[in-house]
Amino acid sequence: MLVFGLVALAAAVSASAIAYWLNRDAVLTRTQDAALDEFRKALKDDTDPLPARPTCPELQDAADRMADNTQKYEVLLVTRTRDKGPCPAASAPDLFTLKAVPGVLRRAVDERRAAEGSRSAPYHLYWQRITLDGTPYLVGGAKVNGGGPTGYMLKSLDTERQDLNSLAWSLGIATALALVGSALLAQAAAATVLRPVQRLGEAANRLGEGHLDTRLQVSGSDELANLSHTFNRAAERLQKRVAELSAREASSRRFVADMSHELRTPLTAITAVSEVLEEEADSLDPMIAPAVQLVVSETRRLNDLVENLMEVTRFDAGTARLVLDDVDVADQVTACIDARAWLDAVELDAARGIVARLDPRRLDVILANLIGNALKHGGSPVRVSVIPEGDDLLIKVRDHGPGIPEDVLPHVFDRFYKASASRPRSEGSGLGLSIAMENAHIHGGDISAANSPEGGAVFTLRLPMDASRLASIEERKREEEKREERKGDERKGDEGRTNEGGAS
Repeated sequence: MLVFGLVALAAAVSASAIAYWLNRDAVLTRTQDAALDEFRKALKDDTDPLPARPTCPELQDAADRMADNTQKYEVLLVTRTRDKGPCPAASAPDLFTLKAVPGVLRRAVDERRAAEGSRSAPYHLYWQRITLDGTPYLVGGAKVNGGGPTGYMLKSLDTERQDLNSLAWSLGIATALALVGSALLAQAAAATVLRPVQRLGEAANRLGEGHLDTRLQVSGSDELANLSHTFNRAAERLQKRVAELSAREASSRRFVADMSHELRTPLTAITAVSEVLEEEADSLDPMIAPAVQLVVSETRRLNDLVENLMEVTRFDAGTARLVLDDVDVADQVTACIDARAWLDAVELDAARGIVARLDPRRLDVILANLIGNALKHGGSPVRVSVIPEGDDLLIKVRDHGPGIPEDVLPHVFDRFYKASASRPRSEGSGLGLSIAMENAHIHGGDISAANSPEGGAVFTLRLPMDASRLASIEERKREEEKREERKGDERKGDEGRTNEGGAS
């Protein structure tokens, strides 16, 4: 609208200026031509009867006769009288004297010209526009050829100025109206073009935020209507595709959860048998002992894998919950290390009294995975540092191993990722760091991995000192999602009943 208004304003001002100057030139030219033509004729007619050396009264009578004209100009006649003295005769001596005539004009009038072509007269008529006491005037002058007085005329142009001022005001009002009209036209263009585009952009934003039921109201048959139809078709296809993928993902999660649950019963029995075999390993045949030890270790590994799969399934299904409590972080780290007999291999740098409101079980899972990963793949000693930083809590786990290859760093938190492809059957399942990251995210935190300049890898855990606010937000989101799911189920049930009624 601003650009449209500026273009319209420039066009209107240009047109008004051109119209004003053309009319001004036409009005002034017509006025001065009429006045000068009548003055030329009157100067000849009224001065011809005068003698070569007129008296001042005779010259004054001639000036008064010349001033009695239709163009309403004043006259000044100048000549030498019989006593050879100058005698200026003015029809309005209070207004028009010889001093009012510009010197340039007087010199031009008195100058004798040489004959040029068709111009044989030695003297010519000249004119000039002047201002006296704020009023514009036209001054003209000529010397009678063949001898005679010099005549000057003074015509007021105040009427023409008023007419031109009225014209300027009219053009200004027309320019303002044109500007208002252009603004209304621009607004109409915005309503018909820009606002539908704006609605399309807002709909695209809502669609990008996950509101897949977003649709545009379509009216008309122009290009914007076709674009809206295309958007609606794309959104509908996207909604169907996402629904299919969500159904497949839910089916996969159910499969993993059911499989993990079904595996727990036989695993319980196998674990019990493997523990009995492990206790009797010393009395077994030396040829059988390695096989028994392999069964025991693989059973434990399978048990850990099933537990990890069930934990991952809970995260994917959105059923993981925080059970918050006030935790002394130093005590929590010490308990985690002591429970796993890592006291000799881990150095703790944590001040007592740093209390955070977190889920202690999930914090223990995070610490166990980070410290265990450092001990397994890094090098002793492993140093754990606890640093409060404003509203956040930083826990750094650093080892003294060879570090993490640069090509591995972006993937250390991926599920089932193992840095060495040649050892796919390593002791780890490739889920530990992924589960640690999920537990950090559910707190509203994050984990980053990097290599220390002094050698070794550094994992930095950042958690909020108080996760209760995030927990309440997540709880509200889950309640809203449940309500939307119930509404969706009710709509599907209504559609099913309607279809059944129609079929009957």
